Amino acid sequence: MAGRTIVILVAILAIVQGLLPDAIPGGLVPLALVILGLLYAIVAIDAEDATAYLVVAIAVGAAAGADVLSNIPAVGESLDAIVDPISTALYASVIAILVERGYNRIKG
Repeated sequence: MAGRTIVILVAILAIVQGLLPDAIPGGLVPLALVILGLLYAIVAIDAEDATAYLVVAIAVGAAAGADVLSNIPAVGESLDAIVDPISTALYASVIAILVERGYNRIKG
């Protein structure tokens, strides 16, 4: 349940940030996305079996960095602006997974 709530919040924040970048001032949206990404990894991802999640994070990040959606007529720029914040949340989750895996290795 908590994982779904976090995904919905990330989607809403990404849409707001992508379509109305000045709607929430002060850079609060990127900070919220990072915190939600960290929480999602802790709540919903098994750090020892996260390969599929890590592949998705890399693919979304590559798509966001390459601006591949910008080539779609009429809606491409908007879609690309929404994917960028989602990649921020996914990358934050990757950091949490790495920390949890490292902790598990040290703990034994």
